Amino acid sequence: MILRGGRIHDAVNREPYIADIRVAGGKIAETGARLTPAGDEQVVDASGLWVYPGFVEAHGHSGLDGYGIGYEGQDYNEMNDPLSPQLRAIDAIQPLDPALKQAREAGVTTMCVGPGSANVLGGTFCAFKPVGRRIDDMCIAPAVAMKCAFGENPKRVYETKGISTRMSTAAKLREALFRAQAYKQKKERAGADPEKTPEFDMKLEALLPVLRGEMPLKAHAHQADDILTAIRIAKEFGVKLTLEHVTEGHLIADILAETGIPLAVGPTLSHATKFELRNITWETPGVLQRAGCPVSIITDSPVIPECYLPLCAALAVKGGMDPFEALKAITINPARHIGVESRVGSIEPGKDADLVLTDGDAFAVQTQVKAVYIDGVKVD
Repeated sequence: MILRGGRIHDAVNREPYIADIRVAGGKIAETGARLTPAGDEQVVDASGLWVYPGFVEAHGHSGLDGYGIGYEGQDYNEMNDPLSPQLRAIDAIQPLDPALKQAREAGVTTMCVGPGSANVLGGTFCAFKPVGRRIDDMCIAPAVAMKCAFGENPKRVYETKGISTRMSTAAKLREALFRAQAYKQKKERAGADPEKTPEFDMKLEALLPVLRGEMPLKAHAHQADDILTAIRIAKEFGVKLTLEHVTEGHLIADILAETGIPLAVGPTLSHATKFELRNITWETPGVLQRAGCPVSIITDSPVIPECYLPLCAALAVKGGMDPFEALKAITINPARHIGVESRVGSIEPGKDADLVLTDGDAFAVQTQVKAVYIDGVKVD
């Protein structure tokens, strides 16, 4: 298939350009001017349309916090144990959740979904394409990050069960990582000797990929002090880290820029419903981006419906963010944030043919999505 003559915003080059895109085997094969069809290759007229990479959401709960079913149907917060690293989002995502259809209709073609922030350790996030009936077939990566949480939420949920201060939250996370370190060392010393192998512990097994640097801690943190605590603990254990929400990130932008840690900012299209959100502002993404931080914009769906991800980027532009950087914040930056940038996030040969065709600027509220392609297949 050739998409002919669209105005391409590839999330690589700052300026858009008119060109064709050849799609073959679900991948972007090439881009160029007036590509010649091969045999009976389909040619789709995209002239007059704006062509974007499929939008990428780095942090949400759609498919776990079911659309229209309320608390009794939510599967994103396990509230019986503050330390639950063994849980996996892939075991609870509902592929037929209407929220996934709404997301892809708006051009969100890659989602990263996982446990909420009730627990100090909540389990692993899954990256997938929001089209299909079986999550195993939809996955890009079944476990991209290990959720941990700081601030008000663990304190509120476990106030009578051992966590009533930020100090308790930090201590429980440290204890889990120390225990996982010791477990890892025992396994390494044992080698193939079953007599020396430690007794199997599913929670500690789940933390081994974090300690080995195979996945980051994905840290829920709004307040500046919580953000810095997450960084402190990650440094202590030498583990990778991404920061989620980062509501007060603009207050410590210079410090965050020094770390180079990926930041997922949002949800910002919401009321300050608790104390740690009192400094919420649409200026945060732009302040962080100008400081040199890698910034993604998130909806934290269903806090904000996933279909409004481009709108959130537009409001960040209104708050002072560079428009090209705002596009990157919902395409290539979140793809890097969740470790799938080799497949999605930009229009480049070799990447998945996830494309969004609109009748104008994707950041304008009156713009209509005309077509969405996932892996080169046009979806409803």
